[in-house]
Amino acid sequence: MTEKKKQFIYVLKLVPSLLNEANWTEKEEEIVSRHFSSLQELLNEGKLVLAGRTLNMDEKTFGIVVLEADSEEEAKQIMENDPAVAEGIMLSELFPYRVALMRK
Repeated sequence: MTEKKKQFIYVLKLVPSLLNEANWTEKEEEIVSRHFSSLQELLNEGKLVLAGRTLNMDEKTFGIVVLEADSEEEAKQIMENDPAVAEGIMLSELFPYRVALMRK
C-alpha cells in the first residue's frame, strides 16, 4: 500500500511596496505570470490541491497554495522555487495542513 501524500499550505503576502499598484512594473507582472504558470504545472503534476488569493489590495491581502508532497522538505522546496518567492516579490510561510472537507 502506498503511503498517503502529506498536505501543506503556504501563505503568500506581497512585499509592502507592491501593495501600491503604482509600484508594479513589467518585471513584477512577468514574475506573477511565471508564478501562475508554475502553479498550473503543479496542478498538472497532481501536487496542487488549490491556489487562490484575496481580492483586496491592502496590508491584509494574501494568497494560499495547498499542495500535496512526500515530505515537508519537498513542500518547502516547491514553495521556495515559486517564482514570486524566489524573486522576492512575495513573502511565504509554510504549514503542515489537512483538508478536512471539500466540495466534490
